[in-house]
Amino acid sequence: MKKQLFTFLILLLTGFAATAQNQEYIKPLGSGGGSAPQPFLFSVNTLTAESAGWSANYTGAYGERTAGPFGYDGVDQQFAVKGYLGNRFTLFANADLGVSNKGGTESAQQAEVIHDFVGGNKLFGSRFGLGFGVNRDFSNTGAIFSRVTASFEAASWRIGGNMRFEKAFSKTRDNIDLVTSVGFQHRIAGPVFAGFEAVGEDLEGFWESDEAEGGAKLLVGPSINFAPANSKFAFSVCGGPVFYATHSTVIPSEAIRDVGTVASQNGYTIRAMVSFNLHK
Repeated sequence: MKKQLFTFLILLLTGFAATAQNQEYIKPLGSGGGSAPQPFLFSVNTLTAESAGWSANYTGAYGERTAGPFGYDGVDQQFAVKGYLGNRFTLFANADLGVSNKGGTESAQQAEVIHDFVGGNKLFGSRFGLGFGVNRDFSNTGAIFSRVTASFEAASWRIGGNMRFEKAFSKTRDNIDLVTSVGFQHRIAGPVFAGFEAVGEDLEGFWESDEAEGGAKLLVGPSINFAPANSKFAFSVCGGPVFYATHSTVIPSEAIRDVGTVASQNGYTIRAMVSFNLHK
């Protein structure tokens, strides 16, 4: 499985490079063309009337000694839909099927709506939003959460991040879980952007010795996004090692997490996403 995973990633990245070099078949990015509906894999961005209206997304992920991308150690397949509802509202919903490294399958679902309160009318510039959502994780535990989003986009670079507050309906979980993320990408050739993403999860572990998910976890890894202006497709890849910044004596739960490790061991996770623009 590992050999097949890395072979897939090498072929994907090779395709990125070959297409980027063949510029006569790619239109230059304009104010609205070529925008990626989901450029980052660990942060959810809001949409505008100038960006992609509705898209269908498929994400494949693999993790070892990790509780992500949605609390699963193994192969995860996510099917998602994302769309602009008008009046600066963005809908994002997904369903996951996980195949454990130890065998067996589980599922998880999530849906949320985010509203931009600052900006959000144009693709370029600053946007600040607030969202609300619900989810059910792989352990069949439900939760509600709110998400604060912030981003800035220009023609040649973009930055975005989230701060998420979650309340799980389980006595074994923390009263409130905090997840933060930030991503930065810069155009390197035509429609190819590259940068990094950083994620901090269960950061209450820095001040709570009995943090319920095992402690504060950090990830920093490279990020690539490819969204040609004359195509319905966009592609993203990101991943990296996961480190425990603090350790808790509590065994980690199955809470939905983008990154994390099992039994307080360091691990890694990697994601590759294909988006299909339904409106181009």
